Amino acid sequence: MTIVSFLVLLLMVVVAPYTEAAISCGQVQGSLKPCLTYLMKGGVASSQCCNGVKALYASTATTAARRTVCNCLKQTARVFKRINLNAAAALPRNCGVSIPYKISPATDCSKVK
Repeated sequence: MTIVSFLVLLLMVVVAPYTEAAISCGQVQGSLKPCLTYLMKGGVASSQCCNGVKALYASTATTAARRTVCNCLKQTARVFKRINLNAAAALPRNCGVSIPYKISPATDCSKVK
């Protein structure tokens, strides 16, 4: 269940809704849940995973939303040690999404624009 939480968190960072409403880490994790296998083992991200990533990205129209997603991803990466950090960093690109920061535990989310 912890891996599922990380996956959901990653998706929320990438595909949040186009609203001014606050994004929660639970929403991020839910969006990324279909990416769990990819995030643990690498390989090819499924279409369901990429749909979640794209939806999360679409929901991050504001700087605040992008920073929230960034922080959620970092928190999840610290907690769930089975996540392949290289696969997590490559996920947006592998799904055709360009985000303005690197997915990494070292990312300074306060600088995300």
